[in-house]
Amino acid sequence: MKTRDMFKPGDIISHFDMCKEEGATLQRGMNFRLHGHRSIFLMSIRKGAPYQDRVEENGKVLIYEGHDIQRSHTDKNPKTVDQPVKNPGGSLTQNGLFYEVAQKYKKSRSNPEFVRVYEKIKPGIWVYNGIFKLVDSWIESTEGRKVFKYRLELSDEQSDSQDISDLNHNRLIPTSVKLDVWKRDKGRCVKCKSPDNLHFDHILPFSKGGTSLKVENIQLLCARHNLIKRAKIE
Repeated sequence: MKTRDMFKPGDIISHFDMCKEEGATLQRGMNFRLHGHRSIFLMSIRKGAPYQDRVEENGKVLIYEGHDIQRSHTDKNPKTVDQPVKNPGGSLTQNGLFYEVAQKYKKSRSNPEFVRVYEKIKPGIWVYNGIFKLVDSWIESTEGRKVFKYRLELSDEQSDSQDISDLNHNRLIPTSVKLDVWKRDKGRCVKCKSPDNLHFDHILPFSKGGTSLKVENIQLLCARHNLIKRAKIE
């Protein structure tokens, strides 16, 4: 079991481990300053995902879609209603909170909001995608309604223990590549066949010319074999 603050981009975890790491039962996708501290996004780009999240610029940029009105707050299909900026009582929704802090940063009135991003790739299987800076927000008209969009850029500040030389190694791997690698490696470390404490590893690190876009350059390693390999070229 990984301890608090020990996740690194590419780590494969359960929902239980994710909740334990963050000290909360995470159910909603947007969490602004949870416990007054961390902001968290839960995302998914799987087929049938409820929101249109996407990854750009070879894993450096995440475009995250805001969330719909709660079913209890409308008698209509939430997908036909503008995404709300305020709750019925007048307080800002999660959409509104993240929108405002991004606008303040954009106008240079504050530091960027740092957001920890987790991605659901299969039922019960999540990947920690790392820490992103929230740098922009806007509202788009989509299929006759207004939706929020947020631009996040991969941060250089991933963890106190991470070497600077490893940062480029951790570009976000596309969901389709993750799923194909998971299927090919059968959800186990390619070295020892362990199904525990897995990590999506770049065979040839990004910093040494490798890519996050090809299945052939990604493999599953357990924590022990990932630590042994690190950024070495095999």
